[in-house]
Amino acid sequence: MTAPANWQKSSFSGGGEGNDCLELAATGARSIHLRESDTPTTHLTTAPAPLAHLLHHIKSGTLAAPTT
Repeated sequence: MTAPANWQKSSFSGGGEGNDCLELAATGARSIHLRESDTPTTHLTTAPAPLAHLLHHIKSGTLAAPTT
């Protein structure tokens, strides 16, 4: 699979050209790619709905800690 060409930095990255940020790219309506800027060749791919679900729980503070 070819990596997307148009990556966007998170608004929380602090601007600048540092390597401490999350980047997103969309390929069509069904795929969202995520990568950390200091490892640009490694990225995750998900769909909009699961990512929205995760972000909702992170923002609301309802994301449960993993159980061991």
